[in-house]
This record gives sequence, structure tokens and C-alpha cells, in this order.
Amino acid sequence: MTFNENANVGGNRARRRGAGAAVAGGGIAGIGAIAVLLFQLFTGTDVSGLLPGVPQGAAGGESEIEQCETGADANARDDCRLAAGSLVLDEYWSQQIEGYRAPQLIVVDVQTPSQCGTASNQTGPFYCPPEETVYVDPTFFALMRERFEATAGELAQLYVLAHEYGHHVQNITGIMQEHPDNGTGPDSNGVRTELQADCFAGAWVGDMTEQVDDNGVPYLDAPTPQQIADAINAAQTVGDDHIQREAGGFVNPETWTHGSSEQRQRWFETGYRDGLGACDTFAVAGEDL
Repeated sequence: MTFNENANVGGNRARRRGAGAAVAGGGIAGIGAIAVLLFQLFTGTDVSGLLPGVPQGAAGGESEIEQCETGADANARDDCRLAAGSLVLDEYWSQQIEGYRAPQLIVVDVQTPSQCGTASNQTGPFYCPPEETVYVDPTFFALMRERFEATAGELAQLYVLAHEYGHHVQNITGIMQEHPDNGTGPDSNGVRTELQADCFAGAWVGDMTEQVDDNGVPYLDAPTPQQIADAINAAQTVGDDHIQREAGGFVNPETWTHGSSEQRQRWFETGYRDGLGACDTFAVAGEDL
């Protein structure tokens, strides 16, 4: 999925923070380490062996995402794509939720601390509820693109971001508080929370081409079938059953925290096809998840 080159994305609130130099070029789980899971899935090894080490305690300063004004900028660079995506997601959710408050998006350089632990390319994208902040290190996508081009496609990246925004929506609307963590398993609140975030992401993807900037220019072009397939692939690869198989173990649903590959794909597609009204995973019987 690509941005319209003439779209104005300069009003985004994303910030850069960390110890490293600015990431200018290309380089889900839910509340956790989608990057780690994806790498482990495709390599069968610990992700730390693929990624450069990061200095302990590194934090660095905070700044704007520079030279991120147009859709053309977003198409050219992962950091700007994420920043532009945050702008469009905020506008979408402000239309869906009365009194919506936007989360902060932090584009991480190397490493930065958070109330939910260290954010880096070794921990992957995650949402930190106490801070109402999404953390993403875009070098993760660059590494994914080097090895698995389709999985790091533009829409797959925005699916990851939209999934984390889904957790923010769950937080500010009280869904997280109403359905707190009750352990693992195929019928657990954790699985339902993750599947709902996938559904929310799908609903946004289904509606996003209707959004326009202040000049009436659509932010985004309609996704191609291949881009939709990439996003679905990203959802599938973080299915608990797939991860367990790739790790060389057996599938144990009682340890699931995110749902199976089939479930994650299906709930993304449900949101994409049927919209937000179809995303109440907490109202569905366990066997129908």
C-alpha cells in the first residue's frame, strides 16, 4: 500500500528518540515483541544473533521526524511511513471514538527506555499502556526487507502499526480494564485482545482509502491484492501455533497468548470486510474465535 505522492502528511506528531543516529532510509505482536517473533519464525534462531547489540541504558534525545512532509517522503522511508501512518490512524480513530486522544508514536533509534521495558529493534514494535505510547524501531523493517521482502512490504508495516494502535483504542475505551489478563489459552482474554487488535487493523485498512488531507487529496492509494496478502502474511506469521512449530516444538494451545495463524488472518479479514462492528472478540464463544 502506498501513499499518494502529493498527500500532506506533515502534521504528524511522531517523535524520534534513542541513542543512535537518525534512520533516514528504509533503513505484532500485540503488547509485546512482534519483531522477535517474526525473526524467530523465519530463522529458527534467537533474534539476538541477527541484530546488532545495543548499549545498556542508552536513551538519547528526542526530536521530530525530519523531511517527512509528503506522501512521496512516506513512500521512500520507513520512519516517515510510520509517522504518516500515525497521522492517518489518528484521524480515523478520532472519527470513530468521541473524545479520542491520540497516542504518542516514538520512532526508536537503537534503544530507549520506557515504562514497559526497553524499546529497540530487538524487542520490536509494542504499545505501552501507562504511557499511551507506541514504540517502533524501523530498522526492524529494513532487516526484514533484506531477508523476507514480502513480509516487510508497505502495508505489512502499516498493519503492525495499526495493530498497536488497536491496543491503544482498547486501553482508552476501557476494554483492557474490562477484560484483564487471565492467563494463557485459546479462550483467554489475551488471545481475544490480540485478535480484536487484528480486526481493528483490518477495519482501518478497509476504510483508509476514504481519508483525505486538508486539500482533499487521498492519503493512500487502494491496496493491491499482493499488499493485502503481505498484511495477511504478517498476521499469520505471529500465530502461536506457527511460532511453536517453527521453534521445533509441538503445538500447545494452552500456552497461547495471541491466537493461531488462522485466527489472526481471519480476524484481520473480518475487520477488512465487515468493519469495526464485527470486531467484538469478547462476545464470541471460544470455539468460534
